[in-house]
Amino acid sequence: MSVGELGPKNVVTAGPDTELETVAQRLASNNVGAAVVTEGEEPVGIVTDRDIALEVGQSDDVAGTPAEDVMTAGLTTLQADADAIEISRAIKEENARRFPVVDENGELTGIVTLDDLVATIGEQLDNVADTIESQSPEYSP
Repeated sequence: MSVGELGPKNVVTAGPDTELETVAQRLASNNVGAAVVTEGEEPVGIVTDRDIALEVGQSDDVAGTPAEDVMTAGLTTLQADADAIEISRAIKEENARRFPVVDENGELTGIVTLDDLVATIGEQLDNVADTIESQSPEYSP
């Protein structure tokens, strides 16, 4: 399974100059915790709901603050065709939960998260448990 197969293709995005009020509205209306900041089709940063919350104590005009002022820049992206195990490696190395997924041209094609990885592992373990139970009828966890 590839990275591009795990997470959603529809990604909440914002431009670097998008005000945090607009970013927060997009997060809320899509029920997600992060927006990928793009220039053209390429990701250049990410703004999380936590970034917005932390800005409250730092700014008198949080609503009008541009995304680029609070975004995490220099973020790690994952290639859509990379093996799914790369998500685990990236989480460990970058100490992050979310990674934009890009194609061979560096253009945004999706996003993958720690939650996507855990859900996929859970599904795979469920498949393994079904096999164990069907082959060992006496077994009961």
